[in-house]
Order: sequence, then structure tokens, then C-alpha cells
Amino acid sequence: MIRTIFQLPKSFHVLIVDDNSPDGTAEIIRILLQEFPNRLFMMERQGKLGLGTAYLAGFKWALDKGYPYIFEMDADFSHNPNDLIQLYHACTEGKADLAIGSRYISGINVINWPLKRVLMSYLASKYVRIVTGMQIMDTTAGFICYRSIVLERLDLERIKMKGYGFQIEMKFKTWRLGFNILEVPIIFTDRKEGASKMSGGIFGEAFKGVIKMKIASYFTNPGKKN
Repeated sequence: MIRTIFQLPKSFHVLIVDDNSPDGTAEIIRILLQEFPNRLFMMERQGKLGLGTAYLAGFKWALDKGYPYIFEMDADFSHNPNDLIQLYHACTEGKADLAIGSRYISGINVINWPLKRVLMSYLASKYVRIVTGMQIMDTTAGFICYRSIVLERLDLERIKMKGYGFQIEMKFKTWRLGFNILEVPIIFTDRKEGASKMSGGIFGEAFKGVIKMKIASYFTNPGKKN
């Protein structure tokens, strides 16, 4: 994944957030850090602190470094690295503040998922649209480009959902702040190795969390005060 990204015609920097993975991720990255100084970075955290907190830590790191565009993506090739350029152009040329690599904006573009999981994901996004009022087809997408101003305005310390619902909450609060959101069609290909962290418990937590989030939105401001 790292070598593929660094071979793209657009220059990207990569931050790996590793929560003490048992698969030896950190050891591999330490070797690659010597090969790609000043382009590859790693943040090591002790123990499993949740996917959402990993993203938030990465966002804060990128903001501190002054990056104008900040991406998030899976590192198992389910997100095609070539689509990074599409998302970048959506922000730089399409004037998006948040560009979403969307599986559902042009049909259902998912490969190698069992039908049950496709339906669960698709219907989850529909449920989120009904509850929140957002007109985003892929509300649970995890392939995203933010303009830094979005993350600066969001009150990241108040992001409550840490698992599956994290992606929904980030989009919802971005939408509430009035930022321009654009969905870019991508093809999502399920991983060939490893196992998904998705479970019924995680999905159920997000299901309830969306309702709580919507109710709380009537009483809270999603962003930092200017």
C-alpha cells in the first residue's frame, strides 16, 4: 500500500497509526521509514483504543503539521489508492470541503462482499439519511478527504462514537456546519486477507448512536466557537 501511494503522480505523505498490532505492522513500518524519510510517518499507541480515536489522533497530528488536505483510508486495498487523486481533485477543483469515496452514489459498487453485508451497509446508510436528514448516499464510508478547515472547525474532543458510528458522526457534524460535501464514485473491493472488525455489537451501537446523536444535535453546537 505504501509503495503504491508513493508511486502515484501526485505526492502524498502517509501516517500509519498503529495500536500495537500483533501482525508486526510497526516492525515493517520502521524499516520503511528509513526508505521514505519525510514522507512516511508512524504513530504508535499502546493497546486497542478504537478506530475512531485512531483517526482523531491522526487528524490532530496532520493539523499540527499544517497539511491543507487530510485523507483517511483503509490500508488493505479495499480502497483503491488511485482514487486518492479523485478525492484530492474533488476538493481542489470541485470545491468540496469534504470529499467522500462513495460506494453507493452510482449504484452499488462493492466487490466480494456477501449479499447480507452489502444489504446491511446499504440499509444502514439509508437509515442514517432518514434519521439525520443528510442526503449522503454512503454515510458509513471510510475513504475521505477533508479540507483542513473542516477539522479545525469541528470540535474533535466532542466526537462521541468510536467504532462504526464514528464515520457517521463526522459527516453529520460536517454537514451541520454547512460545509460543501461531494460524493465521488469508487469501487470498493473487499480484502483478500485478514478479517473485518465489523460485528453485530458494533453495528447495534451505531444504530442507537445515530438516534442519540440526532437528539443531541438540537441542544449542541457541532463546531468550535470562533
